[in-house]
Amino acid sequence: MADINSESDVAASIQIGPTTEGMVRIFVEGDGFGLPIDFDPEEAEEIAEELRGAAERARAVQGQARKGGAPKGKGGPAGGRGPKGRPGR
Repeated sequence: MADINSESDVAASIQIGPTTEGMVRIFVEGDGFGLPIDFDPEEAEEIAEELRGAAERARAVQGQARKGGAPKGKGGPAGGRGPKGRPGR
């Protein structure tokens, strides 16, 4: 099973936007698949905060890699929490 650090040869595009039902949809599309995932606006804001936190931690990893060390602290995506998304309709 792949995890957050596993490399993949799968190429995909991502679209994010509001639906006509008032949800926020993340739509991931690749060769032969399309995956719509809907979130209510509050969940979408939580995910946005988790993305910002992950970006900050990724920058720290890049900075440490340039200095020749590894950062200390939490690892994994968004402190180990995953999105609470529901399949799209």
